[in-house]
Amino acid sequence: MPRVLIADKLEAAGIDLLKAAGIEVDNQPNISKEPKATLLAALQAADAVICRSQPKITADLLENPGKLRAIARAGVGVDTIDVPAATRKGIVVMNTPGGNTVSAAEHTIALMFALARKVPAADAVMKAGGWDRNKFVGSQLAGKTIGVVGLGRIGREVARRAKGLDMAVIALDPFVTAAKAAELGLESAVSLEELLPRVDFLTIHVPLSAETKSLIGARELAMMRKTACVLNVARGGIIDERALADALAASMIAGAGVDVFTIEPTAPDNPLLKAPNIVLTPHLGASTLEAQENVAVEAAQLIADFLLKGQVANAVNMTSVDPRELAEVWPYVDLARRLGLLHAQLAHGGIRKATLTYKGDLASKKTKLLTAAFTAGLLEYRLSKGGVNLVNAEVLARERGIEITETSNPKKGDFAALLNAEVETEQGVTVAAGTLFGDQYVRLVQLGPYRMESYLDGVLMVFTHRDVPGMIGFIGTIFGKHGVNIAQMTVGRQIPGGEAIGILNLDTRPTDAALAEVKGHPQISSLTVVTLPPAGEPPAWLG
Repeated sequence: MPRVLIADKLEAAGIDLLKAAGIEVDNQPNISKEPKATLLAALQAADAVICRSQPKITADLLENPGKLRAIARAGVGVDTIDVPAATRKGIVVMNTPGGNTVSAAEHTIALMFALARKVPAADAVMKAGGWDRNKFVGSQLAGKTIGVVGLGRIGREVARRAKGLDMAVIALDPFVTAAKAAELGLESAVSLEELLPRVDFLTIHVPLSAETKSLIGARELAMMRKTACVLNVARGGIIDERALADALAASMIAGAGVDVFTIEPTAPDNPLLKAPNIVLTPHLGASTLEAQENVAVEAAQLIADFLLKGQVANAVNMTSVDPRELAEVWPYVDLARRLGLLHAQLAHGGIRKATLTYKGDLASKKTKLLTAAFTAGLLEYRLSKGGVNLVNAEVLARERGIEITETSNPKKGDFAALLNAEVETEQGVTVAAGTLFGDQYVRLVQLGPYRMESYLDGVLMVFTHRDVPGMIGFIGTIFGKHGVNIAQMTVGRQIPGGEAIGILNLDTRPTDAALAEVKGHPQISSLTVVTLPPAGEPPAWLG
């Protein structure tokens, strides 16, 4: 029975879902307050963990992850998880981007209303016994312009609600074209320099990264209107807190609504705590009963589907895999992995680069998944201790100085779908291409310059030779003497009597003595024995 660690407070609906699925639940919502050794032991004993903002899952905790295979964040941001470290260990990291979308969008609108109508300040004065209507004259939102930076799920929901308030919306997102923005009924901007001087409200909905840290600083705030307000319900650090406090104190902008902070809980010396004309909330964007339950159920479902069905969804460090999609593309995943295993055993010297070309119908498949499968095959033969899978294959390849690239060409050639794999080593370049016969039979159709049709399973003996009479009979006689049965035989050549390549599918691996006799033929120039999995056998990393 798989085991899941609940490492933060999770709504009962999520825990119940896991239990109903037959998964053992280790519910320790306060484990972040325990000694680190306690958390480490719990992680190592679990197949998966569900967390929220706590605990911090750091690289040292993942150095020896035990049987841990998946981390699900019941929320959007994964900045509390060392994703590169998890990836290197082959641990898939997933999040729940849909569960709190509406709540975060509504909180953004709530802060905007609070600023426009000065609600918190008026409330404080009244509760202190005052009454001053003139001091709290606000402004209506209808007719104002809001700039939305980041048109992901939350950004789009904010934009949709703002349009419902009769606001003009200008969006800035490098991944959304002007045509797509227009389709959504939005105007688009191409830069902050274009956007900032035009807006009455600015709201940020991007993840925190090296590129977005201090995205809005003193320079950007100086570009805005003095009557403008800034909103941040995304992540602390995207807006420079000191620069924002200074801009408010100098009346460079009219106000700010902030729900997220660089350090949470906020430190006593956070400059925003004493800034004027600011509404602060303690990271409440997802703090609704509905959002809490939604992300709990979504995270639990992600983990259940992963552990019980092999489904990967909302992953931040690998291609998402749906079982139905995987079933459809599985023969090509199998082909890619077997080509990787073949190359690993044919390679002479250190591997420098692998270039995959997807041709015909393969160009429209999930090529990232196929590339990961090829890379896993390329590495798993030499990584005898295991640990390579679809999640970490390309990372492990890069660490070893192997460059992995892919290209696609939808034009069909001799085959409806073809995967061409070219591997460069210190001693040269080898090309191997494969396809499917029917919808499931994996075949090698090119090796080097030679065309052929060979099975990609079991024991293969690959040998280059001069195309002379009696070669097959010679090998057959030797293998017959040593009790080695030849199941299939393929020969590829370019011209009669010239250089050729032979591939024999054998029922058993030849002894060294048998191979030595075969190598003794004067017309055989090279010989390599390759061991591939039996036909249809899935890799361990698929499970």
